[in-house]
Parts: sequence; C-alpha cells; structure tokens
Amino acid sequence: QVQLVESGGGLVQPGGSLRLSCAASGSIFSIYSMAWFRQAPGSQRELVAVLTSDGSANYADSVKGRFTISRGNVKNSVYLQMNSLAPEDTAVYYCYVAVKVTTLRVDDYWGLGTQVTVSS
Repeated sequence: QVQLVESGGGLVQPGGSLRLSCAASGSIFSIYSMAWFRQAPGSQRELVAVLTSDGSANYADSVKGRFTISRGNVKNSVYLQMNSLAPEDTAVYYCYVAVKVTTLRVDDYWGLGTQVTVSS
C-alpha cells in the first residue's frame, strides 16, 4: 500500500503563487511517474502536469508557462509551483503517483486533494 499526502493549498489573490507538495510513503519499489490533477466544481478531473519516467514534464495548455512540476527534495515527493494564479485555477488539486511495485507491475495512487482558491 502507498499513501499520498498533499499540502500547500490555500487562498491566494489573483497573480499570486502557491507551491503544492506531495509525499508518497509505503511499499514503493520505484516511481514510474508523478502528476497533478485538479477538479473544479461542476467539472471533470483534468490533468494539470505530469512528470514521466524519462524526466520530461508535460502540462495542460491552460497552465503552460505558469506552473512547474518537479521532484521534491524528499524521496518520493513532488512539487507543483503555481505562479500567476487566476480565479479559473480554483479547484481541488490531487497528487497522482504511478508506483512500480515490481519490474512489470505499476499501481496508481491518489492523494485526497488539497483546495486551491484564487480570489480577491
């Protein structure tokens, strides 16, 4: 079993910044990929940013140039640096980790989510 704990959400004004953190713990052989998703009220959950096993990062068009996903300093952790935040970024943000349980098996894990609210 793997548990994900997110932190860093909160209320910020438009144009402000937040950094979300996610730490994974449990039975982890290695991390295949890590990502951040978000879900706004009345909307489907969408991919915000993903860090793949080859080290490349991909972003939703809506956050390109503003958000940065990176590995955290703590082992099996990931950051999402969010700059130039706008009200449309308001959502619950979820950490996602694809964990290599064995060399052939990859399991998906989700955090419980952290609220980000952008409002003046």
